[in-house]
Amino acid sequence: MLSQPLLNLLRAWWVEAHERGKMLPDGWLFQGQNPVNPLTTRQLNRAFHAAREAAGINKPVCLHTLRHCFATHLLEQKIDIQVIQVLLGHTKLDTTARYTHVASTTLRSVKSPLENLNLPLA
Repeated sequence: MLSQPLLNLLRAWWVEAHERGKMLPDGWLFQGQNPVNPLTTRQLNRAFHAAREAAGINKPVCLHTLRHCFATHLLEQKIDIQVIQVLLGHTKLDTTARYTHVASTTLRSVKSPLENLNLPLA
């Protein structure tokens, strides 16, 4: 799932990087220290923590936190949990259901079926 604005930005970077000679003709978009190899998970983790520091975020976070936030935001947008399950690649719904306890705004917005009865107040 890639938003159109992000896709446009990545395409612009691809063109710019090639024009500046920063990328091999058939190279990786996110290349490692050696441009013939992709970015490693260790390099990505270091870049993530450098960005966290630069942003002044002092909470203990990891790359998995981004995945957790992604799922939580989708739940808060009332996206069906089975759709989220597919997006996250979970085989069991129970695994996806772990994210439901975080979406408290969704819980607060639920109306009781009794409220829909329109009964007069006594």
